[in-house]
Amino acid sequence: MQFIDLAEIEIVAGNGGDGMVAFRREKYVPAGGPAGGNGGWGGSVILVASDRLQTLLDFRYARLFKAEDGKKGGPNNCTGAKGCDRIIEIPCGTIIYDADTGEVLGDLTTNGETLCVAKGGKGGLGNKHFLSNSNRAPEYALPGLEGEIKRLRLELKLIAEVGIIGLPNAGKSTLISSLSSARPKIADYPFTTLVPNLGVVRKPTGDGTVFADIPGLISGASDGVGLGHDFLRHIERTRILLHLIDITAENPIADYQTIQQELEAYGQGLPERPQIIAFNKIDAVDQETLETLIAELTQLTAAPIFTVSAVTRNGLDTLVQKVWSVLDTEELDTEQLLRSI
Repeated sequence: MQFIDLAEIEIVAGNGGDGMVAFRREKYVPAGGPAGGNGGWGGSVILVASDRLQTLLDFRYARLFKAEDGKKGGPNNCTGAKGCDRIIEIPCGTIIYDADTGEVLGDLTTNGETLCVAKGGKGGLGNKHFLSNSNRAPEYALPGLEGEIKRLRLELKLIAEVGIIGLPNAGKSTLISSLSSARPKIADYPFTTLVPNLGVVRKPTGDGTVFADIPGLISGASDGVGLGHDFLRHIERTRILLHLIDITAENPIADYQTIQQELEAYGQGLPERPQIIAFNKIDAVDQETLETLIAELTQLTAAPIFTVSAVTRNGLDTLVQKVWSVLDTEELDTEQLLRSI
């Protein structure tokens, strides 16, 4: 399945039904008067967040969505039927923009959350509404109003509690496959993952935590180099960042600094996000090299540093325990803040 996280669509709400011109024509009612009903409201376009969807792929092939028009008013003061709403499912975590103005219309993050993005037109008034002492037999009615038409830009930001970041070939995909049931493409030759991978890691209590392997971070990513902004935005919703460093790289410390500089340049609160650092592939270096790199990195950051091998699973249990600890601390801080308000 292709991972599509940007899409532009056009939505058209239904037009209101026209009012009707009609008069009562009944036996023994010689002066029945006007009896034309109002037109029905046009259907609206409503977006619904669904956890069954993971990408915006559906919107690559279908770009126009239209609600049903309202029905025309009927005789005997009957109001026309309302047009059916058009319900569009989108993945949880999708931000909706007005493509013409850039205005944020909504951010749907919870399954079942809805947003009406285009309201149907009001039905026209039938001739019964124009009855007056001076006009006892109005022979006109109003047409229905047009429904709203908009162009929307949909932007998906993955919802994950833990974002795994690092340069290409740091072992992010291998790590998420070792921790969860996710099966991203992994190879024994240099290449970079082209789509984010999500995996659910189970806590001892049985609860699941979503980890996201975020690809595309290289020097200049914040300026659009490489995959650039295409995937940097996916770590905006994460609660903590797990920074994976390839300890077999030519200069692991410089690799760490590169990622930190990109987070600083991108902003959006990412530099302040809690981080856990892990040197990966420790099975391929000697203990002296490992200790030297840890000592150097300790001079640059106060973040906790771990050593792991995603392939052999060495050190993963300790790393995951630290992730649970940080997440629990974040939840506690949030609860204390809410109680203090």
